[in-house]
Amino acid sequence: MTTKTSPIRVMIADDHPLFREGIAAVLGSQADMNLVAEAASGEEAVARFREHRPDIVLMDLQMPGMGGFDAIRTLLGEFPEARIVVLTTYRGDMQAARALKAGARGYLLKSTLRKELLHAIRQVHAGLRYIPGEVARVLAEHLHEDALSVRELQVLGKVANGFSNKHIATHMDISVETVKTHVKSILAKINARDRTEAVIIALRRGFIDA
Repeated sequence: MTTKTSPIRVMIADDHPLFREGIAAVLGSQADMNLVAEAASGEEAVARFREHRPDIVLMDLQMPGMGGFDAIRTLLGEFPEARIVVLTTYRGDMQAARALKAGARGYLLKSTLRKELLHAIRQVHAGLRYIPGEVARVLAEHLHEDALSVRELQVLGKVANGFSNKHIATHMDISVETVKTHVKSILAKINARDRTEAVIIALRRGFIDA
């Protein structure tokens, strides 16, 4: 006599209705999965989780209001057993590192194949982690780099907005020389030749959002 196992209960948190519909269609074709809740923001994801207690949460990072990172931290603070898989367009190693550090059990790109998505859900539900090869390789490439400090990230964000050193110094209430020191450190840490290349690298790797 065989015992029938309960389907994996999945929730999707993403602010794009068409994307949620696509995921719903994929899950609906699987006998061992049920979509039990949808959310369009981080706040809604937390509320829906409290209501439905899904086995797996598929979480986008960029949503209006509370974003994915804060939603992950909030959920795991209240429900340490929650199993969250990030599903995002961002390939950058910093985005992946932040999500995994926040407690996500998996990290998938929205361009991933249907088969890989289903495999990741089953792996994480079984208690394992899931990081696709291309993301793992990018993470490994930068594993031993010195991390940018909070101050350096702030400066980098203002450089990306086209602010001059003087403008940055005034806005952050620090000296121009201190700004120059931060910029020099940023260029060295991310191996950029100049400010323009630093911004390009930062966008690609996920230090700052586009």
